[in-house]
Amino acid sequence: MPRGPRSIRLRLTLLYSALFVVAGALLLGFTYLLASQSKPSVATGSFEGPGMPGSAGPTTPEPPVLTMYAEALRADQLHQLLVEAGIALGVMTVASVALGWLMAGRVLAPLRTMTAAARRISADNLGQRLAVPGPDDELKAMADTFDDVLARLEGAFEAQKQFVANASHELRTPLTLQQTIVDVTLADPDASVETLRAACLRVRAAGQEQERLIDALLTLARGQQGLQKREFVDLATLVRERLPAGGPRVEARLEPAPVWGDPHLIERLVVNLTDNAVRHNHPDGEGSWISVWTGTDDGRPGLRVTNSGPVIPPERAAGLFQPFRRLGAERVRSRDGLGLGLSIVAAVTAAHGGRVAARPRPQGGLTVEVSLPRGMPPPGVHALADVPPPGVRALADPPSPGARALADPPSPGARALADPPSPGARALADVPPE
Repeated sequence: MPRGPRSIRLRLTLLYSALFVVAGALLLGFTYLLASQSKPSVATGSFEGPGMPGSAGPTTPEPPVLTMYAEALRADQLHQLLVEAGIALGVMTVASVALGWLMAGRVLAPLRTMTAAARRISADNLGQRLAVPGPDDELKAMADTFDDVLARLEGAFEAQKQFVANASHELRTPLTLQQTIVDVTLADPDASVETLRAACLRVRAAGQEQERLIDALLTLARGQQGLQKREFVDLATLVRERLPAGGPRVEARLEPAPVWGDPHLIERLVVNLTDNAVRHNHPDGEGSWISVWTGTDDGRPGLRVTNSGPVIPPERAAGLFQPFRRLGAERVRSRDGLGLGLSIVAAVTAAHGGRVAARPRPQGGLTVEVSLPRGMPPPGVHALADVPPPGVRALADPPSPGARALADPPSPGARALADPPSPGARALADVPPE
């Protein structure tokens, strides 16, 4: 199958020349048409000088003969006009090819420069940019867009390298611990059954930690890949089932928040937020508390989890969503965790087309707010009923935006959670007043 010219410069040259030939031919044809439609004026009188062809001297031709002579002369002039215009059009066509080649080269010069610069950029020098100067035209806009893509790629490469390094370190730590336990136990020739059993239990605990980390990594990868299935789930129902039992005091305001998404990923989002609020909190007995809100704000279902705890620097809040990012032992109550909880929350939120934000509280602790799009279900699928769940009473202090206050306030010194209490969460009526 024949192919056209591959050089864009040659294609532009041929295009320019073809447009010039078509425009010149149309102009020539239009001029010839106007000239052929014009009527010559014929004047009668005697000719001074040579007469008509074949005559011996001055004569006064008859009007019909004069008309025929004028028409023959006009035909010759039209033919001469056509020939000369055709020759001029051919010459200018050749000139247009040369000029088109030069102009196409000048137009494509910035593209050649950008192509050469892009070829020099590789995975080892993603910090280099095209930085094309000049006016804000289409070529500069394309170069700026390419620079933005390079910036995002550079950030993604650096994040990937850091993630691989951190994941390798996190996976190597329990492996090193397991090997050390086994080596120490084998080096003891008088090891008793109890010693061997204790070593096996420690190896098993290290293996469970590896399993937790691998499960978290798989969940993070699944969230970053997108959604595999969608169905309606209610954030209020998931939160009510996953409220932490024991530990910090729990305050909940659970209003319906139907979401069209992956139930497993959304459940993991809820679990990670609540576990993170429990883990990074004050120790028991020091006034630790957790506040949870679900509902809709401007038509978007949302979840907000606030917890007490140490003061977090505001400039470090955004980094909490990076994998394996921790703020240090000052946020740790019993363990520092895997460092993937909020990363999974961010990945799941992005997969659902939502947004997540973390705001440190001046008094200490953190507020994490997730806003998800409600989405449109396929035909025949109905959203969850927009009715409040039975027995849930509002507790957020201060009230969350868009949340509805209850008519009957809780008793002095205590805050009601649910009537009856939700599974997994203890009622707050027995909490002594602060």
